[in-house]
Amino acid sequence: MGYNVVKALHIIFVTSWFAGLFYLPRIYVNLAMVPADSAAERARLLLMARKLYRFMTPLGVLALVFGLWLWLGYGVGGGWMHAKLALVLALVAYHLYCGALLRQFAAGSGPALTRSHVWYRWFNEAPVLLLFAVVFLVVLKPFQ
Repeated sequence: MGYNVVKALHIIFVTSWFAGLFYLPRIYVNLAMVPADSAAERARLLLMARKLYRFMTPLGVLALVFGLWLWLGYGVGGGWMHAKLALVLALVAYHLYCGALLRQFAAGSGPALTRSHVWYRWFNEAPVLLLFAVVFLVVLKPFQ
């Protein structure tokens, strides 16, 4: 597979993964706002969150696979790549933490249930900031 095909696939899977990273915490905002007596609404939001997490996880894995292919297979890199990899690790940690929050919401216990919708609104901004940083690193390559 040629460089441009691998690069295109990496961009497609990163974009798709980010769609999930942007939306899943929005579901958590809504879960944090569900009244205690609204079991049906809570169940519907949990179902949406579970399906989204199961859908976005393989997209993230494929984004990582094609990114590694670019880095190791085609020698894409430089000093900027180390900073990008640190941010990608932060995104993977964010993704896994979203899964932990989902398990807590589903179990009906844990810190996820004690946080306000405002906390989840701020939590939802993390991938946006990380995306900005990654894109600027990739485009500007400040540490050649």
